[in-house]
Amino acid sequence: MKVIYNVKIYQPGKKTIQQGHLIVTNGKILEVNDGKYQGEIQNIIDGNGATVAPSFNDTHMHLLRYGLMKKELDLRQVSSWKEMKAIVKDEYLEKRMEEHKWIIGRGVIDSQFEDIDHLLTTKDLEELEFQKPMFFLHDDGHESIVNEEALKILREEKELSLYHDRFIEKDENGDWTGRFKDTAVHYIKFHFRQKTEEEVYHAIKDAIPHLLEYGIASVHTDDLNYTGSFDRVWNSYRKLENKSELPVQVHLHHYVYHLDDMKKYLNQHKRRTGDGTDRVRMGAFKIFLDGTQRLHTAALRQPYHDLPDTTGELIYSQSELNKMVQLADEHNMQVTMHAIGDRTVEQAITAIESVGAEKMRHRIIHAQILAPDLLERLKKLKPYLEIQPGFMMNEYDQTAKWVGKEQEKYCNPWKTVSEMGIPFTGSSDCPIGPLSPLLHIYAAVNRQDEEGNPEGGWIPEERLSVAEIYRAYTEIGAKIEFQENSKGRLEKGYTADLVFLSDHPDEVSPNKLKEIKVLETWVKGERVYSL
Repeated sequence: MKVIYNVKIYQPGKKTIQQGHLIVTNGKILEVNDGKYQGEIQNIIDGNGATVAPSFNDTHMHLLRYGLMKKELDLRQVSSWKEMKAIVKDEYLEKRMEEHKWIIGRGVIDSQFEDIDHLLTTKDLEELEFQKPMFFLHDDGHESIVNEEALKILREEKELSLYHDRFIEKDENGDWTGRFKDTAVHYIKFHFRQKTEEEVYHAIKDAIPHLLEYGIASVHTDDLNYTGSFDRVWNSYRKLENKSELPVQVHLHHYVYHLDDMKKYLNQHKRRTGDGTDRVRMGAFKIFLDGTQRLHTAALRQPYHDLPDTTGELIYSQSELNKMVQLADEHNMQVTMHAIGDRTVEQAITAIESVGAEKMRHRIIHAQILAPDLLERLKKLKPYLEIQPGFMMNEYDQTAKWVGKEQEKYCNPWKTVSEMGIPFTGSSDCPIGPLSPLLHIYAAVNRQDEEGNPEGGWIPEERLSVAEIYRAYTEIGAKIEFQENSKGRLEKGYTADLVFLSDHPDEVSPNKLKEIKVLETWVKGERVYSL
């Protein structure tokens, strides 16, 4: 038994206990009390006036990819082609690269390069003069560039052309330029970036301390593209758990492309959503319905404002998607669908309406572009939306360019979503978005970037309260896991997953939320991180 005393106890939406204590036993909360602790107990922890709050649950991320990044060339801050070439040539030979026969880099934003007037292609990469396949991933994870050595391999992949041709960029002669988008990128990662169980094990182990540093005790992660085998993903996490090296709880998603992918899993595996062990559980089938606004591949109901010849790309027909969602639902598998554009959000809603959202608590990822009719259908259906407030920090000044001023007001309308009773969770999509939940909370409350732009906030009427977004990162996440009666709150009988914060989220000015520090992270009543 432990007593944590001399702390403020923050439970979003409830009155703060300004000086209280918690009693923890067997990994659960036995009592939450106001006032000083009067009893006698050997294991007593003085919180020194810190704020104790529920720990965070990141419901959409890519933990394996985050762990692998340390072994890749980091190109996120590169602003010129000259600089990129220098980094590849100098650092590739110095670093112990994981990819063996491939040269891998991440974070490329070549649209910002100052010394070339076009986006990189295979022809440009030939200047690097390495006789090895090269793969460079854009910062948002939805676009890649490869060199000629890689193209020689990819041209032999008949399935790549058959199923992903519209996401392969071609020049005026119909030749591949070396740039790939969306599902074509996933195909390349799945087939040519596979890791062994040992590599997966060490990459995840490397990533875990970062979760704890930010107060994250639970994650939902999609890792399949980097292993090619769901068993390999599962076994690696279980190995960590068996060796007592997995302090967090993980929910493992299974990315599927075809109906046959679902059938294969269902035939070969007995685990369904929520099944597993204490720390490793089956998550959802993940399905990509469209791409991104930046690439104009997110599917819209109206043409793009800045590219009126396109409305984006639907990956599935409604009939195909309905069959996938129905099969999953019949077999007690949750579905989570990547849908950014209003046309794909509509598709996702229609598919879930055919089975209902209540039984499996099906989910829609991003849902960045909405509309009045979609909001009304979401209000009635109540699927769970997975939002990433931090994305707004980099996109707010481009949104109107993509969708037009009239549609802009329905982009990321999270206050409206909240007031309509549509459930939503908080997440990072890390490493695409920043890992820190407190930074995403700052973005949701202020609707500004880290420098405080735009002044007054972007569409300020859609700002969330601290309590609304904090609940999205805690107790709402527990609901999509069917653990709302045991996790996500500081209440008697709940798992003692908690954080010590340097400041109370409701007692600092909104622009200071991002400066709050996680002093300690506790999982199941044990301190697993201390600043």
